[in-house]
Amino acid sequence: MGDNLRRYRAIKTALRQLYPKTVKGNQARHMDTLAALISGIVGSRRVSLPEVASKVPDGTKRESRVKRFARWVQNERIDADVYFLPFAQELLLGLAERTLVLAIDGSEVGRGCMTLMVSVLYRKRALPVVWIVVQGNKGHLPEDTHLMLVEQVQAVIPDEADVIFLGDGEFDGVLLQAAIAACGWNYVCRTAKNIQLCEEGFWFTFDDLGITPGHCVGIPEVQFTQQAYGPVLAVAWWDSAYEAPIYLVTNLELAEEACYWYRKRFRIETFFSDQKTRGFHLNKSHLADPQRLARLMLAACLAYLWIIFLGVTAKRDGWISIIHRTDRCDLSLFQLGLALLDHFLNDDLPIPVAFQVPIPEGC
Repeated sequence: MGDNLRRYRAIKTALRQLYPKTVKGNQARHMDTLAALISGIVGSRRVSLPEVASKVPDGTKRESRVKRFARWVQNERIDADVYFLPFAQELLLGLAERTLVLAIDGSEVGRGCMTLMVSVLYRKRALPVVWIVVQGNKGHLPEDTHLMLVEQVQAVIPDEADVIFLGDGEFDGVLLQAAIAACGWNYVCRTAKNIQLCEEGFWFTFDDLGITPGHCVGIPEVQFTQQAYGPVLAVAWWDSAYEAPIYLVTNLELAEEACYWYRKRFRIETFFSDQKTRGFHLNKSHLADPQRLARLMLAACLAYLWIIFLGVTAKRDGWISIIHRTDRCDLSLFQLGLALLDHFLNDDLPIPVAFQVPIPEGC
């Protein structure tokens, strides 16, 4: 049995087994196409449909497979609520025994589009949860778009979960802060040095504080911007490892805690690099329609979750000494997962497939 067929059958079986309900008719056929897309994306390390189709065995010509995949991404009945969120819910449920650290960020995808995504941070990687794709190059999106994404992610967060929400300077809007706080979550968002702050009737900016390298200053109970949102904690932080200070706004009580959590925000960049230059080259998809790209990302994100699961498996079950060097491991979970899959295929071993990950041993 060829590698492409073994990989596809393993994914198809797992999708059916792990989906929370039995699928029939058109939904079953759509699920099989999703399995083929996941298999082809991993096999080709690309999301371009012709390249994906070249790694999918179904007894038809490649052009027929390309058309099949094109119909799938064009189908308005294919949406994340049905084909991704059930897996995301199980992922979050498994991780919710610890604090769920969510990060929001955007990146360019396809042709002339960008995606805004909320991910859950896990072992120095960012695992996708919800996303929106819009036309346009990377830049600030309306706050309504941020609020829409928060509403979507709230729907899949387990009840009573402890959540920290992280965002960079684009995500410091007062409506967004209020929405996150209304969810019962804590947040730490980067903001600008010239933002207006008010303490007991005195208005100032972060720039007025004159923060110096190696110092961190927290100012509690301040009002944020001319809209006087708050009270919040404002933090001016210049870590000695940084070239310039970072300014934060948070509903946490301690500046040190806000800095501790914000350091983790940069991990979301690992998802985009894994999906692009180091992985599936999502930025080189020829799709230009936001909705079609969003559907293609259903397959790319499930593929990513699976490969991260394999990376964790490599570490947990002692495969690293077989697939990598023995003195040290300098591969990410994503690269380890790809290497382990290659080993399973080359040695004709069973291929485990899952879209969840073990609870991390550390933060």
